[in-house]
Amino acid sequence: MPTQEDNSFVITLTKNLLILIRYSNCMKARASVTFKGKVQGVFFRANTRDAAERFRVFGWVKNMWDGSVGAVFEGEKEDIEKLIKWCKTQQPYAKVNRADVKWEEFTGEFTKFEVRY
Repeated sequence: MPTQEDNSFVITLTKNLLILIRYSNCMKARASVTFKGKVQGVFFRANTRDAAERFRVFGWVKNMWDGSVGAVFEGEKEDIEKLIKWCKTQQPYAKVNRADVKWEEFTGEFTKFEVRY
């Protein structure tokens, strides 16, 4: 017959197992994105930073010399996809004609999202 101590171990093991199952469904990802169109001088970077915080995505966004905006996003792949879609369709003053997305290996190098200059 199991002792109370044995049951407690089983409960702890079960809780840990559930946590592992929950996190195994998460897929960390990284995307390098170039946004083209009317994306500079329209608060694209600041709005992207605010949206990234809402979507729990880390990385950076920066104006590029050719008039595009470059970004690196890290986090859950689903959250990154939502952020990219938001940047393409929901930016209040920008008009994104094209977004080139390159999926890369997750590195975990970021702890926040920032606007780079």
